[in-house]
Amino acid sequence: MKKIVITGGPSTGKTSVIEQLELKGLSCLHEVIRDMTAEQQESNQDVIFKSNPIVSVEDPMAFNQSILDARIAQYESALNKKENLLFFDRGIPDVLAYMDCFRQKYPQAFIDACTQHPYDVIFLMPPWKEIYLLDQERFESYAEAQLVDTCLRNTYTQLGYEVITVPKDSVQNRVDFILNAVKNLV
Repeated sequence: MKKIVITGGPSTGKTSVIEQLELKGLSCLHEVIRDMTAEQQESNQDVIFKSNPIVSVEDPMAFNQSILDARIAQYESALNKKENLLFFDRGIPDVLAYMDCFRQKYPQAFIDACTQHPYDVIFLMPPWKEIYLLDQERFESYAEAQLVDTCLRNTYTQLGYEVITVPKDSVQNRVDFILNAVKNLV
């Protein structure tokens, strides 16, 4: 099985692409943080997210550890799947990238988690001002989204991955670009 990450800053079109891949019958694993952010909002009504949740929650390290654990669990649950291609909406290294972006320290175990759970291909959806929107689980400004993009690219590159940038285009054309790039993996 080939493990393919589709990553990018907030509001870059990842979810739309993942949904389209699913409509084509491909196996996709969804982003884990949206549900976690909603839970944080429900459990602590006093918290007001003005930026990414990792800088707004009471215990950012515990929140990041939860995200890391959830992504590792998602990765490991996928190992028994029979599909040739498996798409992830974000990968384990995204945790480090966001922590770097918001200047949070992390232990070596976070880096080890990334190296112990490798992916085959990394696609990065670049910031795209024309489609950028905020919602109930997305709090970063467009400027922060651009910084997240830089941190994601740097983190994956430092971990030894070649990062493929997905062109700004229609959802269908982006899906076609990704499928074209991975067709030789099957």
